[in-house]
Amino acid sequence: MHCYFNLVNGNDVIPDDTGVEVSSLEMAQSLAHRAIQEIRAEADLVNGDWRGWRLNVVCPEGSVLASICLSAPVQ
Repeated sequence: MHCYFNLVNGNDVIPDDTGVEVSSLEMAQSLAHRAIQEIRAEADLVNGDWRGWRLNVVCPEGSVLASICLSAPVQ
């Protein structure tokens, strides 16, 4: 299945125009957690405020398959 990882905060959306091919929703969620870790590292989120931001895993039709809060601890 093809999934996109969109950053969302209310009406603000930073879309993923490329997406990735994954074999399962679990794999997509694992990639989403990894992406959040990379975002935090690049943006120095230790001091940043990401309250309200989410990383949505979205199918090509636009349905949200999973949504992960960026301000929550990453497993």
